[in-house]
Amino acid sequence: MLSILANPLLSLQTPHSGYHWDQSERRFFEGWYYRVTLPQLRQTFAFMYSIEDPIDGKPHSGGAAQVLGIDDEYICRTFPDVKKFWASPEVLALGHWGKTNLQTKAKYLIPQEFTSHIQEGYQATATLNQGIITNPHNGNYCRWEYEIKPIYGWGNPNNYQQSTAGWLSSLQIFEPGWQILMAHGLATGWIDWNGKIYEFTNAPAYGEKNWGGAFPKKWFWLNCNSFTDKPDLALTAGGGRRGVLWWMESVAMVGIHHQGKFYEFVPWNSQVSWNIHPWGRWEIVAKNSNYEVLLTGTTNFQGTPLRAPTEEGLAFCCRDTMQGQLDLELRELSGGKIKTILTAHSDLCGLEVGGENWNNSWQGG
Repeated sequence: MLSILANPLLSLQTPHSGYHWDQSERRFFEGWYYRVTLPQLRQTFAFMYSIEDPIDGKPHSGGAAQVLGIDDEYICRTFPDVKKFWASPEVLALGHWGKTNLQTKAKYLIPQEFTSHIQEGYQATATLNQGIITNPHNGNYCRWEYEIKPIYGWGNPNNYQQSTAGWLSSLQIFEPGWQILMAHGLATGWIDWNGKIYEFTNAPAYGEKNWGGAFPKKWFWLNCNSFTDKPDLALTAGGGRRGVLWWMESVAMVGIHHQGKFYEFVPWNSQVSWNIHPWGRWEIVAKNSNYEVLLTGTTNFQGTPLRAPTEEGLAFCCRDTMQGQLDLELRELSGGKIKTILTAHSDLCGLEVGGENWNNSWQGG
């Protein structure tokens, strides 16, 4: 189960798929994000898993699972026992047990065993996402189990997959690290949301992660792989202020997968500029020597506050909607001429702002 294809050129596993904790006592977190979109229902489910200070015994040691569900409704469950968390350092595979009748060390279980023995918890790999959490105060719950077929990792699908933040993300110079694990995939299974079961086949799926010992001060994020009449298109864009050694820097990137090609706009090959409102509007323009992309995300929804790891532990510090509007235009630049090669729209875009100082719009680039 934890093996990947012997030939890395045939594998969509990205760098940084494995668990990063080095057993040290320094402040540390790692977080994973899985999402499945149900276009016919105009709904999305996002699953967020995190672990903090797994050395145990620290003020913020513990884990959590959060689900952003129907109409941006939200449920969260914490798992304070870090000894019941497990993850592979080699591949994407992790889990956390809460209530269980098992006395054994936490590990991957075949789905049927997980259902039989885990009353609360989750497990996730590159091809599976499964779990159950309940709000003890009101009885609201979510159960889920679906298989995933990866289509795009991060990069051209017939080549080695790339680090989202470049090779320097392997070092502690840039923290936190960020990696898109699967820009696009197809999910088949079911989600039970407070007694209503949503079954789906080949629904758009997505995955990413972040990790490190430092925390971003401010950030924004746009993500969509469910576009009108463009089933093969996937977009992720984001930016933030992060610590680099002894200074702070603001950086942003845009990545697009479409029809087997990868269009990458990152600080070392492109100019990326942005204008992000405190809420409601996201504007990004990115340009390199061959292409230019224009992104506009908007929403009239209020969004839902979500928890994220911070210096003070898991806290409400970001706002999300999974029902944002997105317009995308990709242009080819050749011989002084500009040619639009792709336009796309979605009303199922993930939009997020997080961190501090969102009193005014944030321009950068």
